[in-house]
Amino acid sequence: MAEFPQKHGKRRDDDVLASAVDFLLANARLVLGVGGAAVLGIATLAVKRLIDRATSAPDEDDAKADTTSLEDSWKELSLLRATPRLQSRSLLTAPSQPVLLPAPSLFAPEGPADADPQPSQLTSPGPLCLTFQEKLLAFERDHVSIPVSHVALATQLAGDIALELQAYLQRKFPELPFGALVPGGPLYDGLQAGTADHVRVLAPLVLEPGLWRLVPGSDTVARDPRCWAVRRTRLEFCSRGSSPWDRFLVGGYLSSRVLLELFRKALAASINWPAIGSLLGCLIQPSVATDELLLEVQHEQQELTVAVLLAITGADIEQCLLAWPREGLAGNFWLQDLYPAEAARLQALDDRDSGTRRRLLLLLCGVCRGHPALRRLSWSHLAQVVLRLGEEEVDWAEEALGERFLQALELLIGSLERASLPCHFNPSVNLLDSLRTEEIDSMGYALYLGLQAPEGLLRVGWGRQHVF
Repeated sequence: MAEFPQKHGKRRDDDVLASAVDFLLANARLVLGVGGAAVLGIATLAVKRLIDRATSAPDEDDAKADTTSLEDSWKELSLLRATPRLQSRSLLTAPSQPVLLPAPSLFAPEGPADADPQPSQLTSPGPLCLTFQEKLLAFERDHVSIPVSHVALATQLAGDIALELQAYLQRKFPELPFGALVPGGPLYDGLQAGTADHVRVLAPLVLEPGLWRLVPGSDTVARDPRCWAVRRTRLEFCSRGSSPWDRFLVGGYLSSRVLLELFRKALAASINWPAIGSLLGCLIQPSVATDELLLEVQHEQQELTVAVLLAITGADIEQCLLAWPREGLAGNFWLQDLYPAEAARLQALDDRDSGTRRRLLLLLCGVCRGHPALRRLSWSHLAQVVLRLGEEEVDWAEEALGERFLQALELLIGSLERASLPCHFNPSVNLLDSLRTEEIDSMGYALYLGLQAPEGLLRVGWGRQHVF
């Protein structure tokens, strides 16, 4: 008998709650429509069952159905979350102008009726899946292109330093005829990647016509096809000493080594670089860590290396020869400068079909510059690879740049496997002769891994690349 009042009271409460639910659903149907009322009904039923379980005394039937009721309640809440939000129309809005209302939240706190609805939060899209072509173009934009202001500053500093060197040579060696010192190199031709940190300054020697003859290195004791000997001729008519350059003769040949030693001492000890640097607004120091004639320039905005190159050029000389430090029998000979021919040929090929060979070269330079194992690959090495690939009649449009990049990697790997990279202009010259076997193996392994996952080559650190 004691259970009857309790069950009777519970039934009465259920009737009251059912009446309230019916009233709520009846009015909700007017405002939200049939779909919105269905959603609200499912939510109300789920909450009602949760309240009944919490307030009613447990009995044997409830204990048996505890697990089933809990699962049903979570299923109903899951159904509510999975139900798509419906669009409802405001009663004060014309039927031809639908208004999007935010879906009501079951657990939102109650507020004033005239409060502004909170806009629904939009989920951010996931990361985009870029193709290798798109990643390559992004790498070109972020790590290959050089700001115009940096290029302008580097060329201005190089030009000012060239003028100072020109004035110094005229004062220090008035008897030695030098041509105009001309800054140049890849930076001036738009063929330098990453940073404007290297400039060449040619100091051309003016040789007397008819007194000097170029001898290919393959015809000398050095047997080096890339070197050239500059031989003094007509000694029977113009005796030794009649030319100001005769003081640098070694065995009848103009010695590049003797000239380099003279100019290295002059740059290190005879020029007041602190005064010149303060005049130009920078710090200039000759490099003592290398046999090359290098000037390290530190500006407040960037750093620059100026390579002073003693050169033999002229209208009657087909090649541009450089005084470059070399060991062995070729130490007194002159190194053939391939850069002018390489840059001119690349430009001619791109002009022929509006191709992207120069851009491919810049991408390769940017990748090798940033990879610790590939920095020994110089600009000339990569230019020769692009030239060999660029002579082929294939698609050189921008859309095929990624494919050409992978082909260049394959060609470079094959050359490293054979330890042979023939010069495009002189096949008897192997441009990999200056590299050690360990360096070739290291570069070949790095490029092989890069060919398997080329995106990894675009995510490496930055450093300096060899110029020659």
